[in-house]
Amino acid sequence: MFRFSQDRLPVALITALTLVDFCVFLLVDRPAFLLGYFVLMTIPRGVVCAWSHHHQHCATFRSTALNRLLEVSYALHTGTTTNLWFLHHVVGHHVNYLDQSKDESSWTRKDGSKMGELEYTWWTTLTAYPRAFVVGRRFPKAQRQFVIFTVLTLLLVATLVWFRPLAGLLVFALPMLVSLTYTAWVTYDHHAGLETDDAMSASYNVVNAWYNRWTGNLGYHTAHHLRPGIHWSKLPVLHASIEASIPRHLYRGSYLAPSTWSGTQSPSSDPA
Repeated sequence: MFRFSQDRLPVALITALTLVDFCVFLLVDRPAFLLGYFVLMTIPRGVVCAWSHHHQHCATFRSTALNRLLEVSYALHTGTTTNLWFLHHVVGHHVNYLDQSKDESSWTRKDGSKMGELEYTWWTTLTAYPRAFVVGRRFPKAQRQFVIFTVLTLLLVATLVWFRPLAGLLVFALPMLVSLTYTAWVTYDHHAGLETDDAMSASYNVVNAWYNRWTGNLGYHTAHHLRPGIHWSKLPVLHASIEASIPRHLYRGSYLAPSTWSGTQSPSSDPA
């Protein structure tokens, strides 16, 4: 069923979170509780965004039907429907990230100047779906699935909001928008300011073990761009093979892990 056994625990936890969402949606009426749940779950949903990203690069299940079902769950947490990131990110950004005039996640303005963090966040959020659709012209099958499942997801969320308006908004609709914006925000720190045609110098890396456990090794970002189709569990080994070629200034902290690599321990020794 699973293509890689390492996906069993993340999928189990995310599925459990989806079930909790539906229980809260169906059983809770108190506005204060619903608002508190919305705030409390913001960070966990942000973590789910990383796993949704990994799935778009390397499908979790051998079964197409199970992959589509998982993507509905991901969409309700992250605001990213089937093939959104495949089109926008996998066959878009990963192909063009060294050329800011083409990059679907470009951090520069039309005049070549660097966007600010908030400007990038809002622009990337607002253009995510249109850009994915445009990239999809080169991949009609993926584009068709993207459109179909986006419409189905919107209909599902609209139905949930119609059935229980406040719960639908605070458990599903608003969190989806927040998570999509959150995803755009955190990607700013992956590449912003790195104007280069050298793949080894085009990404920032976070080697903190705690950060990489929660994000599925997303901190090994140079390795991820070198082989974007590799399963997340294999990124530490790939990083170890290329770390000597990555400039030291491209190791940094993050909002989850503020400390940077000190040079006293190999980044590759952090467990996945």
